[in-house]
Amino acid sequence: MKTFHIPDFYRSRIITPIKELRRKNDKLKRDFSPTVLDFGPVKFLIARHFGFCYGVENAIEIAYKAIADNPGKRIFLLSEMIHNPDVNRDLLERGVRFLMETTGRQIIPWEALHPEDIVIVPAFGTTVEIQNRLRLLGIDAYQYDTTCPFVEKVWNRATQIGQKNYTIIVHGKPLHEETRATFSHSKENAPTVVVKNLKQAERLARYITGEGSKEDFFEEFRGQYSVGFDPEQDLQRIGVVNQTTMLASDTQGIADYLKGVMIQHYQLAPQQVEEHFANTRDTLCYATNDNQDATYALLKHEADFVLVAGGYNSSNTSHIVELCEQKLPTYFIESDNKILSNTLIKHYNLHKKKEEVTENFIPQKEQVTVMLTCGASCPDAIIEGVLTRVVSFFPEAKPIDEVVGELV
Repeated sequence: MKTFHIPDFYRSRIITPIKELRRKNDKLKRDFSPTVLDFGPVKFLIARHFGFCYGVENAIEIAYKAIADNPGKRIFLLSEMIHNPDVNRDLLERGVRFLMETTGRQIIPWEALHPEDIVIVPAFGTTVEIQNRLRLLGIDAYQYDTTCPFVEKVWNRATQIGQKNYTIIVHGKPLHEETRATFSHSKENAPTVVVKNLKQAERLARYITGEGSKEDFFEEFRGQYSVGFDPEQDLQRIGVVNQTTMLASDTQGIADYLKGVMIQHYQLAPQQVEEHFANTRDTLCYATNDNQDATYALLKHEADFVLVAGGYNSSNTSHIVELCEQKLPTYFIESDNKILSNTLIKHYNLHKKKEEVTENFIPQKEQVTVMLTCGASCPDAIIEGVLTRVVSFFPEAKPIDEVVGELV
């Protein structure tokens, strides 16, 4: 796999060597067991896969190259390049400005841009409409395009099945940048509708079977279907693709459910299924799959609590949090700064959409076991900070260099 040149301050003298050791010893990725770091009074179980993925490192390399290549020029990002506050903060401190919020709300008007300006496309990709707008402004949207190759893979998949006269069902969060981009590219080739979860897929089934009216569809899926969409005609042949960071099990569940609806509604024999349901391979990226599989393997072990680091608006990180919450107390934090003391932690509540403080999060016992992981956009340096912060609360803990040295 390609080696990317990213700033050293995103690396870690502790975490990066551990990840490299695991990679060398398990090149085929068959061992999903966690890495164990035993400091005596506190022990860490670190997920086999976590942190910067191919797409994120590619995006960071391109963004910093754009800065280095264009001294004195105005440099803009369409929106957050990746969903990590530390990375985006550093880019802003280097003079990069955001044109839009992650929701799509404009911060800097298009009219303020000039042909000589540099515009970086984020890793989530962007819409066809924005690409065309930049072209009309004389700006090359592809000069510094950090769109993840696995996002482009989804676009290509949607194009392929769209050209075979299937309607595209996109499993994703309707307001997420990647889903908006995928929807935009998909509707260029086929009628497209977004479903955010299985519940919405079940609602969509009502229109496949004719139980719901056109008027109800247009109201229920407002803002989630392409112009000219006709539920009576466009739901007769469908195929499912997804936002790459969704839970694999959720996407598979939606695809299996809709496939079953088509089989039952049209009374299809096995050899007839593809007449109404496209045989799409799973479109989650390898990193999302690896991180989720590593989380499942991590949760087979016993621990007192889980620390998950990452941006609060990171989709792939939020799904890891959801998995961990099912078994253990889980604290979703941006960095070690959120660990206020050995008794207090400020963490993000996914369900309430806000930060809250929990007291006595570290239990009083002979040995505390902590699970540690993060999303695909979180630097190794952040994980190092979290680990060292927790270890500092245990005066009798073995030195970090000694424990890591024994492993590496």
